[in-house]
Amino acid sequence: MKKTLSRREYIILGSLLFGLFFGAGNLIFPIHLGQLAAGNWAPATIGFLLTAILLPLLSILAISLTRSNSAYDLARPAGKGFALFFLIMIHATLGILVASPRTATTTFAIGIQPFLPKAWDQMGLLIFSFLFFGISLLLSWNQSKITDYVGKLLNPILLALLAFIFFMAFIIKGDIRQISLFPTGSGAGSNLINGFLQGYNTMDALAGLGFGVTIITALKFFGMNETGARSKAVAKVGAISMGLEAIIYIFLIALGASSLSYLKLSADGGSAFSGIMAHYTGMAGIAILGAVTFLACITSCIGMMAALSEDWGHRFPKLGYHFFLTMSSIGAFIIANFGLDQIITYSTPLLSFIYPLAMSLIFLGLLHPFIGKNTFIYKTTIILTFIPAFLDAIHTLPPFFANMGFFKAINAGAGNIIPLFNQGLDFFPFMLIGILGSWAITKLFNLQPSASLEKK
Repeated sequence: MKKTLSRREYIILGSLLFGLFFGAGNLIFPIHLGQLAAGNWAPATIGFLLTAILLPLLSILAISLTRSNSAYDLARPAGKGFALFFLIMIHATLGILVASPRTATTTFAIGIQPFLPKAWDQMGLLIFSFLFFGISLLLSWNQSKITDYVGKLLNPILLALLAFIFFMAFIIKGDIRQISLFPTGSGAGSNLINGFLQGYNTMDALAGLGFGVTIITALKFFGMNETGARSKAVAKVGAISMGLEAIIYIFLIALGASSLSYLKLSADGGSAFSGIMAHYTGMAGIAILGAVTFLACITSCIGMMAALSEDWGHRFPKLGYHFFLTMSSIGAFIIANFGLDQIITYSTPLLSFIYPLAMSLIFLGLLHPFIGKNTFIYKTTIILTFIPAFLDAIHTLPPFFANMGFFKAINAGAGNIIPLFNQGLDFFPFMLIGILGSWAITKLFNLQPSASLEKK
């Protein structure tokens, strides 16, 4: 039984996890954030890194500290029903409803759509998304080969192409000189908050919880079966992956900020990136960007499909891995054909609901050395966090629903009563009250964690 990994194996697994994380949103949101922040790109970057890097890393550490095999194990102290609900919600959001469809639509919008006549958009998306999810299905079919396909082959090519883009922008063209490292004018605080909220859109904190099972499966294929050693390895692999991703985010945000010297503010990160690449290398740059987008998105899609199928297959063994892999591929294909704009519009309320619950579980997992798997603390915190999570979902509803009298009244009332509601940070006080208040009660009344849970 293996107790540790070699440096090469850590690099391969770090590359695997980076490839799983770095998908559609990881390319387009930092670029657009840089453009929006302009001279205040540095505070925006700090905010973005908090939710797009630190939070995913903490989610991986929470999995490691609690020695969980999946998001279900992490949520289990809050009750079997909630744990199953959370597991389904996490993977449905990542693998079917939002993130996986977005990988196909983003690749199409950046790499294919610019070369098609407008009238072919819908049919082009249909054909492309069918091929995209077909490739993802084939590369995900054999679980033991995912590390080879993503960690050893596809992700190194992606990193080489990204390095070429940054080299052209910052070394050859010297556009890094166009921006200041220090905030310019007012708005540093608002840009930091905006960066923090934009980091949600990468969905990496959710992905960190979802991909835990994929990394643990990969470690088992490397011969690491002892739980304690495997947990430490998960933390190290996470640190390698997120460190690399942080460096790339900084460059992408800086690239977006510097692009304002030759581009107008774009409507989204995809069109901004296309304009940037056209500026540097013409149509060849568009082709390179298409390749980068495809590689980033296909590796991320493989990871989300595999994680969903492994977790759900474990919970429902009669159906198994390959059944869920096939069904999730079909579901993501259908959702993708509603288009990128529709996916982003309707995903916001879902993310606003699931993120506070995920963050609560992450912080509870990080506090494991102090609170263990105390069911009272977990249940109290989740119940209290559920309130702002539900209200945040209402606050971010699309205009058609948001303008309905019922939702409008709830939104207005919450804005007047609940601190930080309008900033989207209202769950923090509820989460802290839940954790600290329930912890104080357990100390006062000597409430102990469930013995059966502590053995797990």
